[in-house]
Amino acid sequence: MDRTTRLDRGSVRRGLSRFAATAMIAAVTLALGLSAWHEHAERAGALVSGTLLREPRPVADFVLTGDDGRPFTRTDLAGRWTVVFVGYTHCADVCPTTLSHLKAARSRLGGEGERLTVLFVSVDPERDTPDSLRRYVRYFDQGFRAATGTVEALTALGRQLGFVFFRNSAADGEGYGIDHSAELMLLDPKVRLVGYLIPPFRIEALAADFETILGKRVAP
Repeated sequence: MDRTTRLDRGSVRRGLSRFAATAMIAAVTLALGLSAWHEHAERAGALVSGTLLREPRPVADFVLTGDDGRPFTRTDLAGRWTVVFVGYTHCADVCPTTLSHLKAARSRLGGEGERLTVLFVSVDPERDTPDSLRRYVRYFDQGFRAATGTVEALTALGRQLGFVFFRNSAADGEGYGIDHSAELMLLDPKVRLVGYLIPPFRIEALAADFETILGKRVAP
């Protein structure tokens, strides 16, 4: 077997591994009930990039660690609309691209954009310290916030919000990466899950969706 053949087969194995991980994320997400939630999404006021749930789903209390090193709980999100995105600082493409889109979309709202919190939840607590998270999200926008927690706390929050993540070994055998959900989760000022925005994202569509949710009256 020549070197080219070995490399080709190695590429195939890596590709299949990545496909399997992606398929697993999709399967688990469906198992969490996202498909059922989307079936019941309200049509009036539908979003360009995703769906709104027919009934908001209250988020129970949780405890993470904020980018200031202090406990971060649901109380920190009360009173404002929040867009939650999960990822990690060593993410090479999806995370920086999504955060850049979020900054651009929020900026298009002018002063109204200040009413919207963007929360980056790291699913890599081993490497993402509060300090590194703060520097990472502030690079994109000074108003972005970040938090992380134990794997157990992140998994529990994922069950509430509908995201999953899996650690996988790097192709070269050194280090690791993390496969994670790429949807954006929308929380209302009462910290209830109200909808999802689904990739691929376009800045214009995100800005339009942000205008929609900021204009919605919060039901009791």
